[in-house]
Formats: sequence, C-alpha cells, structure tokens
Amino acid sequence: MTPESSADHGDVATLLKPLDSGLETALASLHARLIRDALDDNSLEIAYTVVDSPVGKLLLAATAQGMLRVAFELEDHQAVLQLLSDSVSPAILKAPSRLDEAARQLDEYFGGTRHSFDLPLDFRLARGFRLDVLHHLPRIAYGSTESYAQVAQAAGSPKAVRAVGTACATNPLPVIVPCHRVVRSDGSYGGYLGGTDAKRTLLALEAA
Repeated sequence: MTPESSADHGDVATLLKPLDSGLETALASLHARLIRDALDDNSLEIAYTVVDSPVGKLLLAATAQGMLRVAFELEDHQAVLQLLSDSVSPAILKAPSRLDEAARQLDEYFGGTRHSFDLPLDFRLARGFRLDVLHHLPRIAYGSTESYAQVAQAAGSPKAVRAVGTACATNPLPVIVPCHRVVRSDGSYGGYLGGTDAKRTLLALEAA
C-alpha cells in the first residue's frame, strides 16, 4: 500500500466514525418514536424486554391486560417472540418502560425480599385444566412445595397427575406463577421449563 492510499484509507475511516455514531443515535431515536407512536394510538399489542437474573436472561412480555409471557434463555427468545407474533399479535415492540414494574418485582424476588408477585396477568395462552392448575400455583406458599398429585387434587381432577405435569411444563409465566414449587411425590424435582438447575436455584432461594 502506498503512503497516498494509506492516507486515503485513514481519511475514509475518519469519515465513517461520525456517520456510524450518528446512525446509532438516529436508530435509537427512531425506536423511541415508534414506541411513543404505538402507545399513543394503542397499536402496540405486546411490549417486551429482557432482564438478567440468577437463572439467566429472562424475556418479559406483556399486553395491556397484564404479563403475558416469561421465557428462559434456553427457550430461544426469538422463537418465543415469533410464536407470540403468530398466536397473539404481530404488533410487538421492545419497550422496557412498560415492564419496569415487573422487572422491579423480579429483582426483589431474586433478592429475597419479595415472596409473592402483585402484577396483572394475561392468561390467554392457557386454557381448560391447564388454566385451573395455573390459578392454583400461586397458592403454594413461598418456601413450600406440593406434589403433582396434590396439585391435581387442588385443581379439581385428582386423577389428572400427568396433566398437571403438562400444565407446569407449558406454564407461560414461570417464576411469577411458581410451577417450580411442584415436585414429585418422592421429593425429587421433576422436569422444569427452565431446566433442572434453574428449578434448584429457585427452590434454594426460597428455602434460604
């Protein structure tokens, strides 16, 4: 490379830096305007954000009715968002401010100062007996567990033990709706949407 071409290359790099910086600022401004416009005309059906936690990054999604989805990282957040777009509404936008209260309560829970959640919930992703199970789960006291059989009994279908397992495995609002408090009759953990390590972490947190 000749001195001239080297100098030209440096000039191009110098010119690109402010352009890149300006583009980033413009995109951030555009995104903020999209959120404001969507809120103003009520076209934003689902707001989402991603927060850090002791069990990995959590995707939080909510509608005007309440919390719609909490998803673990191993579920693939992009796949979850696509499913929400297909099954609920394509009007989805990252809007962290809409999830501030949920994020705050989760921080308090993981910090050991909150034992239950006080958030509006949108249960449209669950139906029938699965919904009955989800309504029961918050009644399991913090730091306590119930067996799948006990939950089946409490939900009104004593023989539906397998269905309780399915309801927990498809719980759209894990952590907030505490399916991690449901264990096998012998005390072993059983399955969990966020993985066994996540379930162990949550139960250990509550036991402490």
